Amino acid sequence: MGTLEEQIVMTPLKKAPGCTSLLVERQKRVIVENGAAGDTHVAGGAHHGLVINKREGGATELTPAQLALEFRVFLVSAQTGKHVKESRTLRFWCSCAEEQQATLAQDFFKHLVSPNDFPRDYVGFIKKIMKLMQNGYKGLDKIEIELRQLGETEEVPERPESADEGATGKRVELTEERLMQVIEAAYPNPVTLTDLAKERFWDEDQLSEMFADLQTRGLVHALADQPGHFTRASHSQTDVVQVVKAMPKVVASKQPTIAVVTSLYCEKLAVDSMLSDTETYVRFTTVGESNVYTLGTLGCHRVVTTKLPTSGHTREAMTAAGNTTTRLLGMVLITSSYFKII
Repeated sequence: MGTLEEQIVMTPLKKAPGCTSLLVERQKRVIVENGAAGDTHVAGGAHHGLVINKREGGATELTPAQLALEFRVFLVSAQTGKHVKESRTLRFWCSCAEEQQATLAQDFFKHLVSPNDFPRDYVGFIKKIMKLMQNGYKGLDKIEIELRQLGETEEVPERPESADEGATGKRVELTEERLMQVIEAAYPNPVTLTDLAKERFWDEDQLSEMFADLQTRGLVHALADQPGHFTRASHSQTDVVQVVKAMPKVVASKQPTIAVVTSLYCEKLAVDSMLSDTETYVRFTTVGESNVYTLGTLGCHRVVTTKLPTSGHTREAMTAAGNTTTRLLGMVLITSSYFKII
């Protein structure tokens, strides 16, 4: 009788046109030497403890997953050069306490899709999932991976502009969409025509015309006490926006118990749209440390939301983002839940 050892086992579940499902799970199995044994491949060396089943699993039905995450990628065919849009869904079964499950799955997902070592192909993607389970995340028992192709195109897909676009010294075409992305990324920090023209190699006269048009349409507004500075205009019909010199203290009866930190302007709008009786306080500065906080009610809970300015990955930018979070936690003294959307 061999020795039982925990191993990470991958089993194909089903395959349909344009869709593949796999199951990666922890199993106690007898240790065998690496190599192929019938319909099973047992890895060795650096990948000891990983097992690949070559045949589809049986008809065993899985219980409903406790958590699921979906994201989408574009794949490029090396033969045709065409781009394929693909949905990737991860379903998690956990053995840890219920209140720890969401944090565990989110942390696993964050490491899986880290841009520093994001897998470039299917083999690398599945292998990274198996290695992450093997080297940690003991509270994760099973992960089902569903890969579903959504369509093919010969055109290069558009991507949102990076907050650091233009910092590479290359000129990026000026369009209204790109300009709005830059303004919303910097929010609540204001932007100036001079800085944008210098950093992104854009024509200042063309920028001036675009800003004038955006102001006319109510998408941006100029700061009265800071000539030449512009920021995103609020479009909420019910939100009360107050520009302040210093963030006010929150009275005990209105102290929020939930704090939400976002990095995208659209994310903050989405969260704020779920709140009622909202009040927004904005503090503008010219040194990159502007703040925006929205207080409101969600059901029986008091909530505060803020947005971090995503103006780059320099030490100054990260320090400013950290200061915003620190001020938020200082303002909300009795927060029981803290969510960060990244």
